[in-house]
Amino acid sequence: MKSSSQSSMRLRLFTWVVMLLGGAALGIALDLRWFPRLWRSVPFHIAAFVLGVAVLRFVLVVSRNTGRFLARLGREGDLPRMETNKLVTEGLYGCMRHPMHFGLLFFPWAAALLLGSPTFITIIAPLEMLFMVVMIKAFEEPEAIRKFGDAYREYMRRVPMFSLRPACLRKLLEPQPRKTADSADSAEKHPQISQMSTDWG
Repeated sequence: MKSSSQSSMRLRLFTWVVMLLGGAALGIALDLRWFPRLWRSVPFHIAAFVLGVAVLRFVLVVSRNTGRFLARLGREGDLPRMETNKLVTEGLYGCMRHPMHFGLLFFPWAAALLLGSPTFITIIAPLEMLFMVVMIKAFEEPEAIRKFGDAYREYMRRVPMFSLRPACLRKLLEPQPRKTADSADSAEKHPQISQMSTDWG
């Protein structure tokens, strides 16, 4: 199980590297052909970089908050790092089924903005974001159903994959405490357990 989890993590990291480096290389190559003047525009690069920093900060904050939330409520017993064995359906996960993925969806766009590649920003990054959604639907959720069965099917009926409701977005940005011995004890008292052990990222 541990070996399978490590292989899955390595595959995800490899996918991220291919998406980011491949997207950057392809974006620059197409920029030189399609948008040479914009690619060489200093004001454009400055504006894109500032926006990219803001988007990257959003990604990091959401990843940190959702990670801490899962560490407190989604783990029971001695598990490898990044794994969970409880289905969490409250708090952040009561708003959307994949709050961590929601934040990570914007990572390619943040990278594109920091690079300042018009093609990466407008075409490649959105396609990579769509690819991530397809992967969640095709692989992550079926795995969660195999793991948690009818409990996860009911969760899917009640909670959307993602949500843009202001209340949900505010929850994503609320700081979460780190896991402690006390919080681990309190997590055992929550009857609704869980989260998929295979989060992208």
